[in-house]
Amino acid sequence: MQSNSKSAMDGGFARLRRHLHFLYHSRARPARLFQTCVVTIDLLIIAFFIATPMIRDASAFLWYDYAIAIVLAVDLTCRGLAETDLKRWLRQPTVIVDIFILITLLFPAYLANLGFLRILRLWSLSRSGFLWRPLSKRQLARWQQPVQAVLNLVTFLFVATGFIYTFFFRFSPGFAGYIDALYFTVATVTTTGFGDITLPGPWGKLTAIVTMICGISLFVRLAQSIVRPNKVYFPCPRCALQMHDPDAVHCKACGEILAIPDDGNS
Repeated sequence: MQSNSKSAMDGGFARLRRHLHFLYHSRARPARLFQTCVVTIDLLIIAFFIATPMIRDASAFLWYDYAIAIVLAVDLTCRGLAETDLKRWLRQPTVIVDIFILITLLFPAYLANLGFLRILRLWSLSRSGFLWRPLSKRQLARWQQPVQAVLNLVTFLFVATGFIYTFFFRFSPGFAGYIDALYFTVATVTTTGFGDITLPGPWGKLTAIVTMICGISLFVRLAQSIVRPNKVYFPCPRCALQMHDPDAVHCKACGEILAIPDDGNS
C-alpha cells in the first residue's frame, strides 16, 4: 500500500515537471500566454528594483521586498523543475544572478549596499529564450540583437546609477540624490562631461573611468548589433553557445547538431 502511494506521488511529481516544462519552453498558445505573464511580472519587479533607492525609507518597503522574494523564489523553483538537467541549469550565469538577487531580497538589512545589483534581473530576463519568441517572426527577428544590446546598455546605466547613488549620493535629500546619480552616469557614459556634478576623491575618479569605458563598449556593441549580419538566439545543448546563424546546422564552437526552428515553424 505504501509503495503504491509512493508511486502515485512520483507519478504526480513527474506530471508536474512535464507541465512546467511545457509552460516554460513550449511555443504553443497556452504556453505563450503563460510566458507573457511571466515577462510582465518580471518587468514590474524590475521597475520596483529601479525605484528601490527612492522608496527604501517607506514604511511598507520590507513587505514589498519580501513579497517579491516569494515571487522570485517560486519562479526559480518552477524553472528548475521544468529543466531536464538541473545541475547544468544551476551553473548558468543567469540563474546564479537570480539566486544572488533572491538572497539580497531575503536579507535586505544586511545586503542593503548591494541592492543596486538587483537590476541585473533585466539582463537575466534579456537572456531568457521566451522573451524573444514574440520576435521570432521573419519581419521582427532582425530586431532581437539590437533590442538585446539596448537592454544591456539600460541595465548597465541603472546598475551604475545605483552604485553611484549608494556610495556617493546616499545622503542627498529624497529624489534629488538619485536624479543626480543618474545624471552623472548618463553624462559620463556619453562622454559629455559637463562637470557640474563630479564624484569626490580618487574612488570617484576611478568610478568615472570605469563607467566611461564600460559605457563606450556597450555603445560600440549596440552599433555592431545593427551593422553586423543577423543571428538568432538558440543555446547549444552541449556547449551553451547562445547565438548562431539562422541557417546553422552545426554549432561552430563544438560541432553539435542543431535544430533551429525556421521562420515557417515559428
